[in-house]
Amino acid sequence: MATRLSRRKITSYIAGELAAGKESTLLIKQLAALLIDSRRTKEVELIVRDIEYELKKQGIVLARVTSAFDLSTATQLAIKQLIKEQTNAETIELKQFIDPTVLGGVKLDLPGLRMDTTIGHRLTTLRTNLKK
Repeated sequence: MATRLSRRKITSYIAGELAAGKESTLLIKQLAALLIDSRRTKEVELIVRDIEYELKKQGIVLARVTSAFDLSTATQLAIKQLIKEQTNAETIELKQFIDPTVLGGVKLDLPGLRMDTTIGHRLTTLRTNLKK
């Protein structure tokens, strides 16, 4: 009988291999095969989050930026600089998502950190405060 690998061991291995420059496609296939074989597919979101957190500890930050419009190169550089100052990361990868419902501003998601300066968020906060 095969021993069950802990989520911590799995994420540590994958993050280490990614940081070492291994091809991500192969690692994703291996991870998917492991999760399917061990019937742990419900843990996928947790494992992805844990991998991102492990990469952050190694100086690699994967950030999600949501805005109403495509960000200019200058804005992307400013966001990367902000992330670098906050996390001391050596490498920063931005994934940009366009969501017209945010109306304006940006929402930045990092492992363990979230910043939301969108107009949609501000309107929701204002509406909630007015109800009180």
